[in-house]
Order: sequence, then C-alpha cells, then structure tokens
Amino acid sequence: MAIDMPDLEAATAADTVAGEIARARAHALAVGTPCPNCATRLAGPWCYNCGQKGEKYDRSIWRLIGEALEGLTHLDGRFWTTGPRLILRPGKLTHDYLNGHRAAQLPPFRIFLIVLLVVFFAGGMNVQSTDNQFKIATLNDPAVQAKLSARQRADIAAMTATLKSRTGSRQSVWWRDRVLFAMQHQDAFYVALETWGHRFAILMLPVAAVLLTLLFAFKRGVFVFDHLIFSMHSLSFQGLLLSAVFLAGLGFSGAGWLLLLSPIHLFAHMRGAYRISILGTLIRMTLLFVGSCIAVGFLLAGLAVVGLATAH
Repeated sequence: MAIDMPDLEAATAADTVAGEIARARAHALAVGTPCPNCATRLAGPWCYNCGQKGEKYDRSIWRLIGEALEGLTHLDGRFWTTGPRLILRPGKLTHDYLNGHRAAQLPPFRIFLIVLLVVFFAGGMNVQSTDNQFKIATLNDPAVQAKLSARQRADIAAMTATLKSRTGSRQSVWWRDRVLFAMQHQDAFYVALETWGHRFAILMLPVAAVLLTLLFAFKRGVFVFDHLIFSMHSLSFQGLLLSAVFLAGLGFSGAGWLLLLSPIHLFAHMRGAYRISILGTLIRMTLLFVGSCIAVGFLLAGLAVVGLATAH
C-alpha cells in the first residue's frame, strides 16, 4: 500500500483555492462594474481581462484589521465549523472529509501546523512561568561546590583530567566532547533542542500514519491517505489539549487531569472515522499507544543526538 501524497497535496490545494474564492466573493464588486485596473466589466470576483481582484478597498479600519488577521491565519468562517467539530465530533469530521465534503472544512494539514505552533508557544509560557528550565546541576555550580570538601574537589578534578586525557575512537571522543560541552553550555543545548523540536514534532504525522496503516492492514477500503487525514485531525486535537494543559497549569496545579480526555477523544474519533466495533477500537488504541511510545522514544533519542551535534 503506497502513500498517495499527490492526492493529499491536491486535496489541500483544492481547499486553499476554495477558501480564497470564498473570500474574494465576499468582498467582490457587483457583476458588470468596471474593473478598477483596466475598466473591463466584471463577470465575477476576478477580472477576466487583467486578472486583478474586483474588490472595493474603501473599507473601515475594523474591517481592514479583520481581513489582515484572516489573511495571516487563514482562519476564515470555516474555523467556526471545523474547530467545534474537531473537539466534539471528530469521527464525523474526518469521515466527512474522506467522503469529499471538504469545502466547509479547514485543510487538515493547515490545522496541524497551526496547532503545532500553539503547543510550542504554550509550552514555552509554562516553562518560563514556573522557572523550570530543566537544567542539570554541574560541578561548577556554586551550590554544588559548597557541599564538597577540598579533597572531594581534588579527586573530581583528577578524574576529569584523566577522562579528558584518554584517547579512543573518533566516535567516543566526539560523544565525550559534545556531552561535556552540553553540560557546560546548557542554554545553548536547550536552544538547539527547541529549534529541532519543531521539526521532529512534524515527524509524528508520518509515524502515526504508518502505525495506523499496520493496524488497519486487513480492513478493506481504507488507504494510507485516510490514515494521514485521521492523524492530522487526531494530533491536532491532542496538541490543543496539551496546550490547554500548559496554559491552565499557569494558575491551576491540577491541570494535568485534563489529559484524561485524550483516550476518550481518540476512542470516539477512531470508532467514528473508521466505523469499527468497540472491541476493535480498544485493541487498536492499545497497540497504537504502545507503538507511539516506542516511536516517541526513538524520536527523543534522535532529537538529543541532533541537539548535541548542533549546539554551539
């Protein structure tokens, strides 16, 4: 079963074009009005002679601000139908999209990317507000030095010098040098992790699609394209939930309990989108959880290696 990426790109492009046409019609001049650019009488939202939009630009400041925000985020009227359905009726949302009812929905990949930005933004706010930088205490920290005796300091210095003087394979030397650098420059290391974290997070999308492909390998009429759309919707909700936990954690210590909504939503989403039994849904959810944990472990290990390699 091959990944049908052209279909995914075509569907996303079709949704984008549909949204642009809807916005153009909302602000278009009346049919028959002379084009502001070439004076050709308009027959639709765009001038068929010069290609310019047939729009009237003398608008109020509030309308211009609204259109600017709309242009930056593309969260047009479809947001108010897609957002609530993603939260309350995810199975119906995905099922409708796969059945061709796409004009009224925001493109799944666009939702996924926007939510990804929201997650990192909310997570950054949570870390800064709690002053939790996940720093590791090193031997150079004054608090650590204060607890060591003079002899302990001398022994540690001797061991460190011996470790640095030892030679080995190029790989072992590289690992030693990069780990020591990361320990001594933890801010630079965390910046590298944050920079690459955005990119590694996107990898969860193909990982989820591959896992679902294996779990539904014997179900007829289900393709990798379907799993990609399901993964975009599902990961988008999980990202929104995680963002809510981060933000709620700024003032509420029990915000973590909101994560209990994650399996409930996944159950409703999977059963509604794939039209499978309760038992089949529970079994696939369990296997998906195990596979996801393994995949996340590999991704975190890869992120740590890349962070060590790029920290400077």
